[in-house]
Amino acid sequence: MAELRPSGAPGPTAPPAPGPTAPPAFASLFPPGLHAIYGECRRLYPDQPNPLQVTAIVKYWLGGPDPLDYVSMYRNVGSPSANIPEHWHYISFGLSDLYGDNRVHEFTGTDGPSGFGFELTFRLKRETGESAPPTWPAELMQGLARYVFQSENTFCSGDHVSWHSPLDNSESRIQHMLLTEDAQMQPVQTPFGVVTFLQIVGVCTEELHSAQQWNGQGILELLRTVPVAGGPWLITDMRRGETIFEIDPHLQERVDKGIETDGSNLSGVSAKCAWDDLSRPPEDDEDSRSICIGTQPRRLSGKDTEQIRETLRRGLEINSKPVLPPINPQRQNGLAHDRAPSRKDSLESDSSTAIIPHELIRTRQLESVHLKFNQESGALIPLCLRGRLLHGRHFTYKSITGDMAITFVSTGVEGAFATEEHPYAAHGPWLQL
Repeated sequence: MAELRPSGAPGPTAPPAPGPTAPPAFASLFPPGLHAIYGECRRLYPDQPNPLQVTAIVKYWLGGPDPLDYVSMYRNVGSPSANIPEHWHYISFGLSDLYGDNRVHEFTGTDGPSGFGFELTFRLKRETGESAPPTWPAELMQGLARYVFQSENTFCSGDHVSWHSPLDNSESRIQHMLLTEDAQMQPVQTPFGVVTFLQIVGVCTEELHSAQQWNGQGILELLRTVPVAGGPWLITDMRRGETIFEIDPHLQERVDKGIETDGSNLSGVSAKCAWDDLSRPPEDDEDSRSICIGTQPRRLSGKDTEQIRETLRRGLEINSKPVLPPINPQRQNGLAHDRAPSRKDSLESDSSTAIIPHELIRTRQLESVHLKFNQESGALIPLCLRGRLLHGRHFTYKSITGDMAITFVSTGVEGAFATEEHPYAAHGPWLQL
């Protein structure tokens, strides 16, 4: 639960949680991490020292359900000369380390990221006659924060979130999100590390699909050129009834050309998928890694599971930029969330990096296989072919229900254990084609 109140100095803090040695004690009434972010807010809004704020009644570190301690809501007048409308500006507090005493985030020093290294922001167009900001964006931000805390998967500029529901639970076409650097908030150096500000941008389904097939940054740049679809500050208008491609049909040509030239930088998703080996039955009852049609694959041991996850991470992840997969959402506290792999399972990559099999798991060449995808996963196959394989890259489906993974590789992917001579190869539950 949360309550709405004017912001001010937070209440007394809890004693430091047990763990590694915490940094020196600070004033308990205004934690330094919180103070640093407030400082950036005051720089931007000097005339709003006490904005309305949604605050978690029971803090996350006291067992509450909401990871964000606070969401502050500011009134931004925009810039009429630049065609930037008046809007509400939401800023989260809690994804970064506010306290530095290990109650939520482990303190690791001042040089790296504070907590997860970022806070979320959101810009919502102010409706005529609206005197107070709607509070639903705070719940949206709490939903994204729960995903980050539960999956340990961070966001980066250009990432997309498949939400599959109007962001405000209305009939709006704005049902998904892209993320980008906030147009005005600057990175903050706190006593517990650096904090950047990632802005949520509401988009239509067609715009999300274009971001998947091409890249998020490209679509964000197009949104900036259309004032009613975001404009330079990427302000979300929940009443927008047309996509950027309906507003300006020429933009679709730019996307198509970008896909043809650049391909897609989406190289992996978590999905509902499976595969069966039609080549032969299991060699024996003890062959726990054989997969045969009509049988359920046995679970790998914890050690084997970690080995495969490390293989996927090393082979398919050239950077740590995550992406929420386009799968059917789960409902949590009335909000829709997409499931995604954690940081160690992330399959995002922008290049064809080598795929390195683990020596402890036997690689097998197969004669024939049976692939199974749900409808939404199957709809990404054209993206896999057009946006990835035709550009000499790879694309991976990672099962959300087990250890299975299916990777499509082109002949230019170095180190792949599937080849033109042996196009179907399995490495434990990981299939390459």
